[in-house]
Amino acid sequence: MRAKPVSRFIAAAVAMVMACPPMPAKAQRGGLPLIRDAEIEQLLREYTQPIFRTAGLTGANIRIVLINDKSFNAFVVDGRRIFVNTGALSESTTPNQIIGVLAHETGHIAGRHLSRLREELARLQTAALIGMLLGAAAMAAGGGSSGAGQAGAAMITGTQQFATRSLLSYQRAHEEQADRAAVKFLAATGQSAKGMYETFKRFADQSMFTARYADPYAQSHPMPTERIAALTEIARSSPNWEKKDSPELQARHDMMRAKLAGFMESPQTVARRYPLSDTSLPARYARAISTYRHSDLRAAIAQIDSLIAVQPNNPYFYELKGQALLEGSRAAEAIAPLRRAVQLAPQPTLIQLMLGQALVATNDPRHSEEAITILRNALAREPDAPQAYQQLAMAYGRKGDVAQADLASAQAAFARGDIKTARELAARAKTRLQVGSPGWVRADDIVATKIPTLPNRPN
Repeated sequence: MRAKPVSRFIAAAVAMVMACPPMPAKAQRGGLPLIRDAEIEQLLREYTQPIFRTAGLTGANIRIVLINDKSFNAFVVDGRRIFVNTGALSESTTPNQIIGVLAHETGHIAGRHLSRLREELARLQTAALIGMLLGAAAMAAGGGSSGAGQAGAAMITGTQQFATRSLLSYQRAHEEQADRAAVKFLAATGQSAKGMYETFKRFADQSMFTARYADPYAQSHPMPTERIAALTEIARSSPNWEKKDSPELQARHDMMRAKLAGFMESPQTVARRYPLSDTSLPARYARAISTYRHSDLRAAIAQIDSLIAVQPNNPYFYELKGQALLEGSRAAEAIAPLRRAVQLAPQPTLIQLMLGQALVATNDPRHSEEAITILRNALAREPDAPQAYQQLAMAYGRKGDVAQADLASAQAAFARGDIKTARELAARAKTRLQVGSPGWVRADDIVATKIPTLPNRPN
């Protein structure tokens, strides 16, 4: 039979074309190590809001998603999220540098590059399939003729190469357009493109040697020298080229970098980067975090209290104190600083979730009602938080509300992607909830969710 070899050729061509768009390796393996932080997310919102307004994306509800990865990278995979590695935040020494990167990614969203890329991919996939079928037909028609077989194979190979190069050319054009859009957005918001230039120039310098021997038509991004030359021309012409970030913004950026170091680096690395001789607020912040995570809780609380004495209205110092106490099994003591953090933070949803956890962790039934109210309000804004649903289930359990506890447990399983367990718990909750009530309807929705099945493998 010759039908099976033809189908294999088609599958190979489609897989090759589909693999062309750049995608982070961890995302391809199906598990991005996402992290959440109220302070960092608030700062990045303030970085991007002016850019989004200028790009006409204020109603798009675009989120900045943090990935725990030390490499310098940012990317988009749809029109609703910009993914940023923590390495990009740590290595950006000024706000302007990371704002330039975010402006570039905004350029991709504003230009609808992802949807256009999918359209181009579909077009090329169709062309590739036609080429594959013609090539396979030529090979089949040739029978024992080596010339016909070679011609068919050449047609298949040529189709694959054409599809790949066409798609890469399309991507290079999008990168150039995103660069230009970013410079435009920065100029319109009164910001310099110098940080963006510095970042891309650093990457260009790092890849210059390997780029010397690279085929420019086999790259998904413009060649380094060409990109920097084009960026220099448009960026340096801006009247804001020499404009600096405000001292206040730079200070918050430095605090963000210190926070990342305190949480993600070893105590030895933190000590080298922020020695005791450095008495700046970022250095003290990094050391306090590192102390609570790796050393003495009592010493860490003293260090955090000294930070609060300097900035008594900084919500994230109170959040840190509450988190340290909660993780140190002192939940009752964590409640007061977390309540204060909720009062002070501009968008306190993540801190509210921690406060609800602290209330539950006291094991005091008197806190159950408050915990339920706080967790439900926070989950209305953060509906994909399985641990918060689990805390809510515990709070309902302590209150004796078994039906709502089952429903919250079902929602926790659903948020984790465990549909089978979610359906079982939701079915049990339905038997205890009033028919037609909001809880019953939500449980019914979960029960009706189909468990995804893997497709059968071909023989």
